[in-house]
Amino acid sequence: MWPLATQIMKISYNWLSELLKTDLTVDQASVMLTAGGLEVENVESFESVKGGLKGLFVGEVLTCAKHPNADKLSLTTVNVGGEAPLQIVCGAPNVAAGQKVIVAIVGTTVHPVTGEPFEIKKSKIRGELSEGMICAEDEIGLGVSHAGILVLPNDAQVGTKAADFLKIETDSVIEIGLTPNRADAASHLGVARDLSALINTVKSISTKHVVGDSKVVMPDVSSFKAGTEKAIEVVVEDTEACPRYTGITISNIKVDESPKWLKNRLLSIGVNPINNVVDITNFVLHEIGQPLHAFDADKIVGKKVIVRTAKAGEKFVTLDKIERTLQQGNLMICSAENPMCIAGVFGGIDSGITESTTSVFLESAYFDAASIRKTSKQHGLKTDASFRFERGTDPEITLYALQRAALLMQEICGGKIVSPVIDIYPNKKEEAIFSIKYSYIDQFSGEVIDRNVISTILLSLGIKIVSSDPEGLNLHVPSYKVDVLRPVDVIEEILRVYGYDRIPLPKKQSISLPAIVEFDREQIQNKVADYLAAQGFNEILTNSLTKSEYNSAPGWNEEHSVKILNPLSQELGVMRQDLLMTGLEILEYNRNRRQVDQKVFEFGKVYSKTETGYSESYALSLLACGKKQETSWQGPVSTIDFFFLKSVLVNVLTVCGIKSNDLTVKESENPAFSYGLTYFSGTKILLEIGAVKSSLLKKYDLNDVFSCCFNWDLVIRKAKKKAVQYQEVSKFPAVKRDLSMMVDVTTSFSKIEEIAFKSERKLLKEVSLFDLYQGEKIEAGKKSMAVSFILLDDQQTLTDKQIDKTMERLMVAFESEAGAVIRRG
Repeated sequence: MWPLATQIMKISYNWLSELLKTDLTVDQASVMLTAGGLEVENVESFESVKGGLKGLFVGEVLTCAKHPNADKLSLTTVNVGGEAPLQIVCGAPNVAAGQKVIVAIVGTTVHPVTGEPFEIKKSKIRGELSEGMICAEDEIGLGVSHAGILVLPNDAQVGTKAADFLKIETDSVIEIGLTPNRADAASHLGVARDLSALINTVKSISTKHVVGDSKVVMPDVSSFKAGTEKAIEVVVEDTEACPRYTGITISNIKVDESPKWLKNRLLSIGVNPINNVVDITNFVLHEIGQPLHAFDADKIVGKKVIVRTAKAGEKFVTLDKIERTLQQGNLMICSAENPMCIAGVFGGIDSGITESTTSVFLESAYFDAASIRKTSKQHGLKTDASFRFERGTDPEITLYALQRAALLMQEICGGKIVSPVIDIYPNKKEEAIFSIKYSYIDQFSGEVIDRNVISTILLSLGIKIVSSDPEGLNLHVPSYKVDVLRPVDVIEEILRVYGYDRIPLPKKQSISLPAIVEFDREQIQNKVADYLAAQGFNEILTNSLTKSEYNSAPGWNEEHSVKILNPLSQELGVMRQDLLMTGLEILEYNRNRRQVDQKVFEFGKVYSKTETGYSESYALSLLACGKKQETSWQGPVSTIDFFFLKSVLVNVLTVCGIKSNDLTVKESENPAFSYGLTYFSGTKILLEIGAVKSSLLKKYDLNDVFSCCFNWDLVIRKAKKKAVQYQEVSKFPAVKRDLSMMVDVTTSFSKIEEIAFKSERKLLKEVSLFDLYQGEKIEAGKKSMAVSFILLDDQQTLTDKQIDKTMERLMVAFESEAGAVIRRG
């Protein structure tokens, strides 16, 4: 089974700590979360000001005099709380004695708004010693002004760290690899809930009691009061795609920059602040996992919101200023006249929040996951909102999220809630109800878990225990647990929080190993892989899903393409029809990292659509380019060519017990090759080898790549028929004879080889081409081939008469069947 693909989600530990009070360090919390199924892939530091103002202190300018050797510089002494004042040369026009300032001492690295960070060093400026720097705001990343030094209030305490005085925030950001089944954890609230359960479980295991000390504290919305003015009318035409829709109007909004704390929260998780209204919707999304959308209420035509499906071919311009053609079934949020937003995916350019917005209609809705997923894929749009809606959100949190955001807009934007809450929820989603037996839990876990520990885990996760008895539990599963659909899912929740590492391995394990009495396919594959690795090839593994654009690639047929109905992206839109295209991607990737000499191989499946259904088969691909070996002092190194790869394929066949001489060879008709050969076993293609066309390589910025692809299933079938045979080395000497012949340029060496073995089956053991010439002094349309022949009789030593007779027979065959002209001595 393939592992679940993950999405990186960033969690601010400071933010998390506001929802869950804990003494755990970020490292301890990370270990617990990973053990509980939320794998922490990285922890990084965040500073609201780059560098965190480390090495900067509040100082007081004691004296300020004109620099004796420069008109525009001042010579100051500054007290930063050390043993003695520092002498600092300052070029700011506003520096004066008595000021409280920010000072970077020697050894400090400062991070300016523009330019590279630099270290403060003790130096002489125009002949006077300078032991630090009095800072302007742009020099330390606090702003863009360079009009003069930053002057602090008089009550600033000398020697205080600048970071403490200016309240610079530092944070630890946890990066979690979130799997698609954990939609409930796609927020700080969800992660806090899991961490709470993990903390309580540790205590419960040690005490054997039900523990609920660690609790998630939801932000208070009790002060929320709805207005009484006439609300914007909302009509939901498709209640299946939009089971719940809530909204409210907030007036007197002042769109402005967000306060520092809000910007820091968003920046810490990699979200860029936009304005206070949009930032609040993003804040609530990442805090509790509910996407929101804010419309400029004055731009809603007819003061009416209609939730409907799009008409086929309807046009809509999204926030990125791209006009998109809507498809039948796309769920849209519309005004009385036109679309305003692709529901749950992306907003429109004509209804968004701008600096002139004074009234906001705030939407908080629950959309059907399948509907949003389909729309998102159709338009190639991936947003934080669609990511959550596709996996399933909580219909019961929509109203709370609306109230939370509305209160923040009151506080931050000066807004006033003027309308009643609109809440359209015709078919309330009921909580899942399960009865689960303790014996069933024990069967899956492999041990008897303390019943109080089980209760602690369930209650901490928000799963209600309606009733219990010695046999088991009756449970209500909350709506945010979208992946808990069966009793076995409840057991999975229990075990991941309890900890799989706490379940002991049995003292005795029984395992049945099948006796392999038939042909071992894996053994042959491993032998071939070992051989290729010994020849300097590296094994690669590429994704079976690849780019839709490859349907038009040479050798591909769009009619035979296996297309993914709901692809994650166009980069993963089809199943591969060969291993060449994805292999070239690997060569390109490595070449971009200065790896130009490459030899790679891959065993993998290829896929196609047939008249009767679908087909998948195994293939072996070889790709090579660059030099054969690394450059050495021992002499020049030759480059990889067609014949190098051909020798490799012959040896691969030999490892599999297949003689290349037994195969039919023809010129390749593969459209991806500029030239090549195709080897047939009967009427079926066993393998193809060739030079990849330069027009194809150009797309990957590659040169001179040679490819060979085996029909590995057919290779295995032929290898099965070839029993291992052993033969004693002949006691008699072999004889080598050479022939030089003139043939037509169209005559291939394989033709000469075929004629030779057909003419002499007993004594001829090997035929090889050792010279080929075509050019001056050669008749047009002709070429000269020099071929060597190895003759051997296993029963006796060959005589000159036998050798001459055999060679004469071969020459006659070449002259009659290949039209060869042979110079006879």
